[in-house]
Amino acid sequence: MPAATPKHLLNGPLRPAQIQTQSFRANRPGIAGPDIPEPPYPIPLEGVVQHGFGRGSKDLGCPTANLPDESLPDMVATVEPGVYYGYAQVLPPEGQQSRLRSEDHQVWPMVMSLGWNPFYKNERMTAEIHIMHDFADDFYGYNMRALVLGYIRPELDYTSRDALIEDIEIDKKVALASLARPGYKYTPDPFFTNRDKT
Repeated sequence: MPAATPKHLLNGPLRPAQIQTQSFRANRPGIAGPDIPEPPYPIPLEGVVQHGFGRGSKDLGCPTANLPDESLPDMVATVEPGVYYGYAQVLPPEGQQSRLRSEDHQVWPMVMSLGWNPFYKNERMTAEIHIMHDFADDFYGYNMRALVLGYIRPELDYTSRDALIEDIEIDKKVALASLARPGYKYTPDPFFTNRDKT
């Protein structure tokens, strides 16, 4: 049985977030992390995709898939809230026919927000994953595996939604550039290829 996530990490108190500034944005690097993942990475996560707040697609143009609380203890105990990158894979529940295309079940780059999302003033910690692929349909209730390979930036507060959207787009570019390095070729990792785990 997985360990319970510490209540002080899921329910607060809220940690102060850095304030988004023009100087921070101007100095953001195009690649995050060393040439190969270093401890504590890679960090494996898996769980059944949950319904979230519904604002990723509606407000931000960035649909996200939420992992359940029980998927988070190992990562929450290891790293700080922030934006991370890696790979993710979505698989149908065992014994069910998928409503997605076969290509939708491949391993795709992802960015993940781990934290309270101070712009929206969340009251509990969430792990929201944006998979950089256009899926044929939603996949609520499907199994998702994610391998977190690196850290992009801290969780920030924003003065406007446009500023948040702009940073999300930068996060995606940084993730793709970081994953393009030879040391980050994790799509054939046994964590993804061993489907007997689901």
